[in-house]
Amino acid sequence: MRITITGRNIDLTQGLKDAVEEKLSKLEKYFKPDTDVYVTLSVEKERQKIEVTIPTKGHVIRSEQVSSDMYVSIDLVEEVIERQLRKYRTKLSSKKIAAAELFAPEFLEADDPEDDEEVKIVRTKRFGMKPMYPEDACIQMELTGHDFFVFRNAETDEVNVVYKRKGNTYGLIEPEF
Repeated sequence: MRITITGRNIDLTQGLKDAVEEKLSKLEKYFKPDTDVYVTLSVEKERQKIEVTIPTKGHVIRSEQVSSDMYVSIDLVEEVIERQLRKYRTKLSSKKIAAAELFAPEFLEADDPEDDEEVKIVRTKRFGMKPMYPEDACIQMELTGHDFFVFRNAETDEVNVVYKRKGNTYGLIEPEF
């Protein structure tokens, strides 16, 4: 794996780089050697944050962990990604054409009891979508108490999603065609 480490508001010491590479090297058994892994370490006040992004064909494997100690965050992020990969192994192997290009064959063919976990949709909700502006959708989202809100954008007449981000900010998801 090719690991690219960048830092924001942090001095990237050799010890930090070694810790990241050592922890993420445990993921090598899942990927082919030419897989790119992007790591961003950052410090905001007392929060030590690590973001790991692994772009794959058609998907992105990503985890972000925050703690008061960067080494704890590094440990946590590796565990989360490994859990995600094991959980979705059956779905990855059922789409072998795309998966074979990125993942190690041993990983896709391995038999693991955790693979039995299925994604279960337990509720379907239908609702009318009247056109509204993104700012109005944010207000509606706050009124419903949800972390996201689906609406028809009055400006573009397309289905959009607004969502709550950390730091009391909002995000807007627009479809790309």
